[in-house]
Amino acid sequence: MKGSLKIFTLSLFVLIIVFFIASYVISISKKPVLTDEDRKTAPGQFIELSKGIIHYELTGSQNGETVVLIHGFTTPSFVWDYNVDELKNAGFRVLRYDHYGRGFSARPDVAYDRDLYDQELIELLQKLNIKLPVHIIGLSMGGAISVIFADRHPEMVYTVSLIAPAGFPVEQSFAIKLAKTPIIGEYIMAVVGDRVVLSGVKKAFVHPDKLPEYENKFKVQMQYKGFNEALLSTMRYMHMDQLKDAYQRLGKQNKRVLLIWGRKDMILPFSKSKDAKAAIPNIEFHAIENGGHTVNYENPEIINPILAKFLKNK
Repeated sequence: MKGSLKIFTLSLFVLIIVFFIASYVISISKKPVLTDEDRKTAPGQFIELSKGIIHYELTGSQNGETVVLIHGFTTPSFVWDYNVDELKNAGFRVLRYDHYGRGFSARPDVAYDRDLYDQELIELLQKLNIKLPVHIIGLSMGGAISVIFADRHPEMVYTVSLIAPAGFPVEQSFAIKLAKTPIIGEYIMAVVGDRVVLSGVKKAFVHPDKLPEYENKFKVQMQYKGFNEALLSTMRYMHMDQLKDAYQRLGKQNKRVLLIWGRKDMILPFSKSKDAKAAIPNIEFHAIENGGHTVNYENPEIINPILAKFLKNK
């Protein structure tokens, strides 16, 4: 009897392991690799950098100062769709791009750490022969990248605008902690990663009217291999919640810095705006009463005039 129970338990254990392995293999094999043929459907341009192809759009007056729009953790450069024209009309040259691993950019198998995102922007500016210094506007993780970039390369940056920026510690959910665990994280992101990521997209909005079109644009990048892997690697290696020192150093530079934060932000709490203001005492701050996390996309009629006025106020 005991022997039969042992065999049954062992068999059940083996079946469970086989199930998990099979579900993982099926999940990672069903997504195709992003190809040049797929990129033909994308607007904008492409350029080869050291880690692969970057999808970007450069538009506006060639005589204007350049504004660089830096997107966040999951949403590629379409998140600026309702901001580009306003900045162009204000006389600026506007550059936006998809980070490695997102949108139509390459998905290299590397550590997605601070150095990667910093080097990505340096190479892009150099290859496109962008006149320096530039204005940088960063949303969420893009805010963290903006602070890192301005801290490391102050001579390359004119002004810094931060929209609900990452950089300070926030309470991490159990799911995120679990995802950072080796092997377990790979399994979670492969099997249920798409559902988890899309649930976060919904949390970024206060009002649902623009959510359907946003989701449709967002899902395009998810159909290709490497997206969830890039997110997982970023979670493990970017350490975007540990930037207090970089913020403080930026605060000591003789630079104009703008901070915009929605009071109803459910991704990065509005209360974190206090940390940014403490680190950069002279920061220009705008609290958006009914704004969520992607306030620039959801409320461009409020955000665009703030950005244009700040950038033109020399």
